[in-house]
Amino acid sequence: MEHHGHATHDGHADHSEHAGDADHGGHAGHGGHSGHAPASWAMAMQATLHCLTGCAIGEVLGMAIGTALGWHNVPTMVLAIVLAFVFGYSLTIRGVLRAGLDLRAALRVALAADTVSIAVMELADNATILVFPGAMDATLADALFWLSLALSFVVAFAVTTPVNRWMIGRGKGHAVVHQYH
Repeated sequence: MEHHGHATHDGHADHSEHAGDADHGGHAGHGGHSGHAPASWAMAMQATLHCLTGCAIGEVLGMAIGTALGWHNVPTMVLAIVLAFVFGYSLTIRGVLRAGLDLRAALRVALAADTVSIAVMELADNATILVFPGAMDATLADALFWLSLALSFVVAFAVTTPVNRWMIGRGKGHAVVHQYH
């Protein structure tokens, strides 16, 4: 998976050694961007899809567990949110560990890369479920449960992508992971 934002690279102040690098698409027009290229929508969507994957795994698992156990709405949502963060961070940690970082450093990278993205995503998808008529009372056997969950992910993607684009363009968020891919 490519990440095209720019984190701080030791010894790469002007990025001239990357001028022809296909992964970076060149670095013309850096003026006024504090050394960071403007993030494209494609970069932001890729980062958001990465985040959505972990969030969706945790969210579906949490909602399914809470619903199957007959929990009330609040504990079910809390479990879903906690698991969304766990799985979201885990996907990043897994990739960064493969790049050679130790667990502590990988955790720091994941926290820096994913916290805002996951938080925005969770706020958007849980708000969608809360306002979707009947969704909070639906069970696993109800099409409404799955429909509202799917819609919540679409809304979360739409809301989080511009946030990720803004952060990547400033060397934050998923741009922090870029140097490890």
